[in-house]
Amino acid sequence: MRIGMVGLGRMGANMVRRLIRGGHECVAYDRSKEAVQAVAADGAIAANSLAELATALTPPRAVWIMVPAAIVDSVIAELRPRLAAGDILIDGGNSHYQDDIRRAEELRPAGIHYVDAGTSGGVLGLEQGYCLMIGAEPGVFSTLEPIFATLSPGGRRQQATAASSPRACST
Repeated sequence: MRIGMVGLGRMGANMVRRLIRGGHECVAYDRSKEAVQAVAADGAIAANSLAELATALTPPRAVWIMVPAAIVDSVIAELRPRLAAGDILIDGGNSHYQDDIRRAEELRPAGIHYVDAGTSGGVLGLEQGYCLMIGAEPGVFSTLEPIFATLSPGGRRQQATAASSPRACST
């Protein structure tokens, strides 16, 4: 599956690497050109802007946002004109649930799906996997399930398929 990743901090960059190791294609963007170049060296498709990221994805697009909660709305505002009905936006950060509800409601009239996917795992997530707390419509979840399976603990070694299922996280 091809997915866009916006935000290549420690977690976002390692999520891209884990997805690539799991057989997915990642189009990666960050304000830091160095961060983009680093994941491109590991096999990601580099995007120099959000517009370039959106163009590199075939509709219906899936774009995962891994940025601080304070800038999620501004990233969505910049991405929104480049998205269309059927596209999926995934917020993997620490957004407050009421902000996620608001964003989903704001995007719904345009037919853009919004997924709240709180992600934890830090820098160890690359090797150990990420715990994902996912809020999504059932059909949207099914579409993204190969991504979730690859990111989850144990998922990196699995071949991502629609039949895959995420593994539970243990603490």
